[in-house]
Amino acid sequence: MSITDLKTNFALERRLQMISGRDTYLAVGLATLFALTALPGYLAPATIGQTQANKVTYAPISGGEYKIDPAHSIIGFAIRHLEIAWVEGRFKDFAGVINYDEKDVTKSTVDFSAKIESIDTGVEPRNAHLKTGDFFDAAKYPNLTFKSTRVEREGNNSFVLNGNLTIKGVTKPIALPFTITGAVRDPWGNTRFGIEAQTRINRRDFGINYGNALASGGLDVGNEVTINLHLEAMKPEKKPAT
Repeated sequence: MSITDLKTNFALERRLQMISGRDTYLAVGLATLFALTALPGYLAPATIGQTQANKVTYAPISGGEYKIDPAHSIIGFAIRHLEIAWVEGRFKDFAGVINYDEKDVTKSTVDFSAKIESIDTGVEPRNAHLKTGDFFDAAKYPNLTFKSTRVEREGNNSFVLNGNLTIKGVTKPIALPFTITGAVRDPWGNTRFGIEAQTRINRRDFGINYGNALASGGLDVGNEVTINLHLEAMKPEKKPAT
């Protein structure tokens, strides 16, 4: 056997030893993991989180003034493009106040506004176009607003919020079906509850008419806009009198 053959055999033998060692470590690690999971009361981290989440107990929502938390809320919308897909966006700068009546939810009120300049669809040229006179005309109409007129109860936890939506200087009544989740006390002592709402509006009702008919039928920009709201309302902790 030549020197070259000896070197080749030696290198192959070393590689096999290394692989065998790694397999040994892997086998020991897997055996340890299986042993841990077999212990009474052991729960993987994900399972622990899921178990705790299932045990949430919501408190009654106390009355008072709640502010919509922008850091944990989404004012979103979606519209059809070329009749084949949806383009989604949202307004990132907004403020809202909810006056919640704990004795009679239907007497609660909502006042909300969003800055058109904060519109975001993930594509900057499209954002810029939406701010022009073709769409929202942010320079002339910097805000969209909503002011409630009444709340209707439809079920145990389902309601309809009616109010006036103003976009581009045009005010129209709309209805927002919504549900409530909560309340909870956050780690800082504030009271919070969640709201989920969705409705549809026709953009042309508000003077947003840009778009063209397609040769195959339909429009390049749809008329119907879906509004999706995921809101977290917060009432600050009451400070003790001094």
